[in-house]
Amino acid sequence: MATPAVGGGNNDISPHREYHQQTAGEKIQARSDDSELSDLTDNTVAQETHDDAPKSDLPFSKARCIALVATVTGASFLNTLSGQAVVIILPTIGRDLGIPDARLQWIVSAYSLTFGCFLLLWGRIADIYGKRRMFIWGSAWFAMTMLVNPFLPNEIAFDLFRGLSGLGAAANVPTAIGILGTTFRPGKAKNYAFSCYSAGAPVGAVFGNLLAGFVSEYTSWKWVFVIMGLLAVVVTVAAFFILPPPNHTLHDEGVTAKNSVDWLGAGLVTAGLLALLFALTQGNVVGWRTPWISVLIVVSIILVAMFVFWQRHLEKTKKRAPIMKVSVFHSTQFSAAMAIMALFFSSFNGLLVYATYFYQDFQGLSTLQTTLRFLPTGIVGVITAFVVSQLLARVPTYLLLAVGTFCVSISSILFAAPIPPETTYWAYGFPAMVLSVFGADTTWPSLILFTSHSLPQSDQALGGALVNAMGQVGRAIGLAVATAIQTAVMARDRGVDVEDVGPVIPWDSASLEGLRAAEWWNFALGCAAFVVVLVAFRGSGIIGKAGVVKAERRPDNNIIVDSKADGGVKV
Repeated sequence: MATPAVGGGNNDISPHREYHQQTAGEKIQARSDDSELSDLTDNTVAQETHDDAPKSDLPFSKARCIALVATVTGASFLNTLSGQAVVIILPTIGRDLGIPDARLQWIVSAYSLTFGCFLLLWGRIADIYGKRRMFIWGSAWFAMTMLVNPFLPNEIAFDLFRGLSGLGAAANVPTAIGILGTTFRPGKAKNYAFSCYSAGAPVGAVFGNLLAGFVSEYTSWKWVFVIMGLLAVVVTVAAFFILPPPNHTLHDEGVTAKNSVDWLGAGLVTAGLLALLFALTQGNVVGWRTPWISVLIVVSIILVAMFVFWQRHLEKTKKRAPIMKVSVFHSTQFSAAMAIMALFFSSFNGLLVYATYFYQDFQGLSTLQTTLRFLPTGIVGVITAFVVSQLLARVPTYLLLAVGTFCVSISSILFAAPIPPETTYWAYGFPAMVLSVFGADTTWPSLILFTSHSLPQSDQALGGALVNAMGQVGRAIGLAVATAIQTAVMARDRGVDVEDVGPVIPWDSASLEGLRAAEWWNFALGCAAFVVVLVAFRGSGIIGKAGVVKAERRPDNNIIVDSKADGGVKV
């Protein structure tokens, strides 16, 4: 389990200074430093709240807590909004800037690459200098780059600023999770907070579709970026006035990025992820047989392996705090949670991508007509967020994750099954949208709440970065494989080589079979996540229930974190 970062002391920035969710690993390390390790029992290490801890779950007034949750949810909302809205207006941007179709995907990929690659570094820096500061700077940077983007006259500058926007999102998205994790005590309020944050993604996706659909229909696509930039300005200003300043940070103890951030590790993981995501993004564009694609994938694996080895070395020698404590993966359930995140997010994202292709490219619907078919995801997402916030304190995590991953899997089947494509939307499209977002908004808050409870207060932003990074890697790998499957099936049915397969053609049987094959792959990913839940989380307790947290070290060196109130959430 993770240990505190360099500097020691109480690193909690929560207004509840008395409350410090200390992990078993922290407790062992602290007593070891005091030469009292022999006083520990072999089996149990407790994490408790102090007797004078506040009775209420709320750190502030209810109104300010709502404002705080709404503000940090803006990070999730804007990140998804940016990705979804830009996808809708890609053809229009390409025509105005003279960008060939073969390079259009870089407008999306540039953002995704920087977002995915810098999550861990920004998360670590946020845990040192303060999550509030990183959130504000990240949101301000996102706003600035969005407002500049529509005024750039050429492809290179446009793609560059899309990448710079991803840097801002990589700063505020994991930091938002860290802020919620350190501000709210375990219990009802924290469940509400994480559920609302999770709802930001589907609402952002729907709003992105509606925004891009209406704007591109009636005015210039540039207004999409202006509106996103102005929304980011609102989030930045709100964060400045609403987010509480930290009572304590590692930087207050003399810890700085220069003497505590593992820059070698940061370089290795950033370069490794960049090489991997770039290769996966370009593989289906230039062809998987292109030599440099294989070279990049091999290089990325080597760099990530070196990163893991280096993190283990730092954790053992304690010369400098690692970017990521590899020991957290000794917990079977923590490792399983990260695998579930990668598999489930890949399945969910793939479903939405290929449903868009089905409606817009195969059925030939307009942008606005396609947008309306995704509208249920936003409405159901908000309702699900409220329902799940109640269930987190009442239903075992095992059941929530099982139901969530099962629903995501079933939603893919509805598009993969040989249902006549002219069948009414209400027969399969609507239930697929409802099931997908219900599954996503059940799985996602369960995973981030589990991650928050599994890590010490000093690593909350890093935890948010880690779970998001796993989702980005899973999405990239899953989409690359799905695209390869789709292309291969279309080439087979058309009797041509993969390189000559061509695009999806409206009401073409080969195109339909290719899209269905990709959805079968998305179904397989969802099933894999479901199986991991059944194997690793069976018998787990209620992660969202308030109570004293107790951590027990088992003989196999896994750590069980459970609540005194409910008797068990294995971590």
